[in-house]
Amino acid sequence: MEMSAAKSSKPAEVEPLKIKVDGVMREFDIYDPTLPDWVEDKALKSDGYPYDKKMKSKDYEELLEKLQIELVKLQSWQQATGTRVMILFEGRDAAGKGGTIGAMRYYMNPRTTRTVALTKPTETERGQWYYQRYIAHFPTAGEFVAFDRSWYNRAGVEPVMGFCTPEQHRHFLKETPGFEQQIVDEGIRFFKIWLNVGQEMQLKRFHDRVHSPLTCWKFSPMDIAGITRWDDYTQARDLMLKKTHSKHAPWTVVKTNDKRRARIEVIRRVLRSLDYTGRDLKVIGEADPEIIGDGPRLL
Repeated sequence: MEMSAAKSSKPAEVEPLKIKVDGVMREFDIYDPTLPDWVEDKALKSDGYPYDKKMKSKDYEELLEKLQIELVKLQSWQQATGTRVMILFEGRDAAGKGGTIGAMRYYMNPRTTRTVALTKPTETERGQWYYQRYIAHFPTAGEFVAFDRSWYNRAGVEPVMGFCTPEQHRHFLKETPGFEQQIVDEGIRFFKIWLNVGQEMQLKRFHDRVHSPLTCWKFSPMDIAGITRWDDYTQARDLMLKKTHSKHAPWTVVKTNDKRRARIEVIRRVLRSLDYTGRDLKVIGEADPEIIGDGPRLL
């Protein structure tokens, strides 16, 4: 019954999409409840993902809980020292940004932990310095702040979808390393995470969203437009990493076809980067270089 309800909600004007996937032209009807074999069979391994199977749920839950205990220690240390932590989560739609943030924050004190997910700018904000509306949400002493998308909209969705001019895009790429130097100089512990999802896996996740009454609200006409611009987003991503990966504010790239492995690696990276009181490196473990790396190297 849920499937038929989801399918009946298909907008009349939406036709099956013709898209190039792995060099082959495909037709993809996201409102058809049956996921095509060419998506299902290749989703996990898309974009050169190194594992044939997802991390076992039991192993994931056990390790995640240990890392969440470390995050609670981290937050206590922040409160005692006033250390500010700020993490940007970027990536294509359905890359796993919200779920990763949720796994990190699950047991952290919400009074000093925030997620920032801004809507489109208001008329007033459009007249401001581009970074201004984001600065208003920066952490105060002892706070842990995660941005679910950030000023890097100007390096991805805005130029790809025509929401900024080419000159605004170029200016952003030129000015951002200097802006981020100021963040670091201010003493904020600053992380930039790019969550990288394969094309077939993105299609599978979009399909799952559309056909679930719990998550169908996540899918929008912007997502449909994005599906047809995969190569444009790839070019924008590569240029962004080239121009804004710096020694003072490096990008961390994480492969997210398996969300469990991705969440573990993101949390590990943050915990290993901050020398908080009671940190247990043995519990945290070593990074998986097949899943996480610095800058464009992993891509």
